[in-house]
Amino acid sequence: MTENADRSPALRRRNLLKGTGAAAVAAAAVGGGVAAAQTDTAGVRLRWLGTNAWEFTTETATVLIDPWVSRFPTGAYSSPGGADPETRIEVHEDVIDEHLPKADTILVTHGHWDHIADVPYLATRTGATVLGTETHLNLLRAMDAPDDQLCQVGGGELYQFDGYTVEVFRSSHSTTGEHKRIQFGGTRPAEVPKRPKKIKDLVEGGSLTYLIDFGSVSFFSMGSASFHEHEIAGIRPTVLFLQPGGGHTPDFVERALEATGFPPYVVASHWDDFDKPLTEPGDKGGDWEALRDRVAAASPDTEFLLIDHLESHDF
Repeated sequence: MTENADRSPALRRRNLLKGTGAAAVAAAAVGGGVAAAQTDTAGVRLRWLGTNAWEFTTETATVLIDPWVSRFPTGAYSSPGGADPETRIEVHEDVIDEHLPKADTILVTHGHWDHIADVPYLATRTGATVLGTETHLNLLRAMDAPDDQLCQVGGGELYQFDGYTVEVFRSSHSTTGEHKRIQFGGTRPAEVPKRPKKIKDLVEGGSLTYLIDFGSVSFFSMGSASFHEHEIAGIRPTVLFLQPGGGHTPDFVERALEATGFPPYVVASHWDDFDKPLTEPGDKGGDWEALRDRVAAASPDTEFLLIDHLESHDF
């Protein structure tokens, strides 16, 4: 892989980002364990739909992580107190139809509104399989997601789909404040709750991370700015998703890079002000420059990618 000499790139807006580092991708696939057992060598197109919503497409499949595109305003970054817990949940079906035409598998990292609020409608329309914890699935059932499409996971599962595998890992959500609180924490085990009406009703419900392996390239997504180091030790993804934050998680960036073998690529995630429209360039909600600099210092051979709203990168 050719080292990226410019470690402080300007934000590239509205341009299709071209794939680079093919040798590094091939090397990662050969040494990736599960990746070596896969036979699909077709490319994967990665597209960002804001927040932690990612779309992976191949010639035969579409995989989504946390596909939330309704983006109704909550004051998450504009209000001194953060998101207003009394904000009513909105599902903008026209926006979902426009930006998420299809899905085969939907992966839920945790139960907050900016991760699952659009999933029930999307699952109903596409017939996709949805992976999540008991709480995530109970919240989805309460919002009329099709029960026969819901797959309960807790970490440790490895599933073969058509052309890719998904491995599930236990994780934790990042915390805030002096007393290390998870915003909208809690679980909803056993019984399906009443239909959630406000964002405070969509609780974290446990957090998960996922390794999606297409054979020629693999992606590891952490949607909650934390992880269990012992759970993921030894995995070797081609691409690691990282987000700003993790201030109460010691050496969050550096430990994540080491645990995943200093991957060829890091993609910045969950850095935008998600009260703003998806059709406009991403406004900063988190400090992606600080994230970029920490990655460069800890792993000089890793290429840092910043993908804007609705842009794609081909691997």
